[in-house]
Amino acid sequence: MTLLSTRGLSKRFGGLKAVDKVDFDLSEGEVRALIGPNGAGKTTFVGMICGRIAPDAGRVHFDGADVTALPAHKRILRGMAYTFQITSVFARLDVAENVALAARRRLRGRAVARAVDETLARVGLLGREGEEAGNLSYGHQRLLEIAMGLVQKPRLLILDEPTQGLAEGEIAGFKLLLREVATEATVLLIEHNMNVVMETADRVSVLDFGRLLAEGTPREIHENAAVQAAYLGTG
Repeated sequence: MTLLSTRGLSKRFGGLKAVDKVDFDLSEGEVRALIGPNGAGKTTFVGMICGRIAPDAGRVHFDGADVTALPAHKRILRGMAYTFQITSVFARLDVAENVALAARRRLRGRAVARAVDETLARVGLLGREGEEAGNLSYGHQRLLEIAMGLVQKPRLLILDEPTQGLAEGEIAGFKLLLREVATEATVLLIEHNMNVVMETADRVSVLDFGRLLAEGTPREIHENAAVQAAYLGTG
């Protein structure tokens, strides 16, 4: 079943075509990586998917419904969650309260506290509940933001550069977490770390100059001459 699709999705900033007529389909239960050079339009594209950026043209369908006109908070209620390229934690609140704020979108009472503890354990932050989020390292703020997404139990989890700032050991833990998350949610992953992409994605989509250059399995993408020339630097 197709969970998410776009047709002709486009966005221009001044004279720049950031995203140009992209048709995209994401199947339920899939881990899809979205890669491309800096400035390829990846973050703009997912911003239009989650409702943070209004498209100039095209449509977004989620779970069989046209959500193009829906604001971001209503897409969240339908089962989307999005972590940002730049962390968006509440710096002056403690770690637990950051996750609790996200959990309260679907839970009440004691269930919130249970969900917070369970989710912090999943991302490796259990025991740091009382620390101010702004005092965490950048990498741990990324993990906190992932926890804020996971606790919402989304049908679609969009992760924008989740391993940026993580140490090697934390990246290994993230790969395990992603495989676990993939059993309960569909994942769209923007990621520059090609080891993460090749080891975790079912399929890969490549954007270049705002257009969809190629799609395929990690192996197919790695062997694609056009992708090598545009992105992997081996053409």
